[in-house]
Amino acid sequence: MKYCSNCGTAVVVRVPEGEHLPRHVCPSCHVVHYQNPKIVVGCVPEDPSGKILLCRRAIEPRLGYWTFPAGFMENNETLQQAAARESYEEALADVEIGSLLAVVHILHAHQVHVFFRARMRSPQFGAGTESLEAHLVEERDIPWADIAFPSTEYALRRYFEDRAQGVENHYFTEFDRRTAELGLSTSG
Repeated sequence: MKYCSNCGTAVVVRVPEGEHLPRHVCPSCHVVHYQNPKIVVGCVPEDPSGKILLCRRAIEPRLGYWTFPAGFMENNETLQQAAARESYEEALADVEIGSLLAVVHILHAHQVHVFFRARMRSPQFGAGTESLEAHLVEERDIPWADIAFPSTEYALRRYFEDRAQGVENHYFTEFDRRTAELGLSTSG
């Protein structure tokens, strides 16, 4: 951030009085500009036969790679509403959001990814505007080498591990730049 969105003056970075972190502060109008993580929400939609719905991305980042429906949360919606909306936008799928699957902190990107389990309410689906294609796939057919993001792979692997054990655990982990590049989490 270079300029104050309130008055247009060039901002400075300093620790405001009473706080402990550096912030962008306007020296003219004294507005503190907080920069907080973005929330990405998604779900792993499963059909009655046990196949899951994956989308091949039509946008950057990771154009052409596979993911389950996910995207940035909008104002005035719950996590579950955001996950259902993203499923429709990316895969034209009507889903019932289930239990929490994973919360993944992406430290270097200033994001928190929140993923749920989901059931498809109907067999209809297709490629939305942000997807090149959408397919129902069995676990053995997951294109692991072409999964778009480490957080997606992490959540999918936990999903299938839980399903094999008949449990629905909740997972919490974080990725920093190094572990994300290696496809590893720093915990859990």
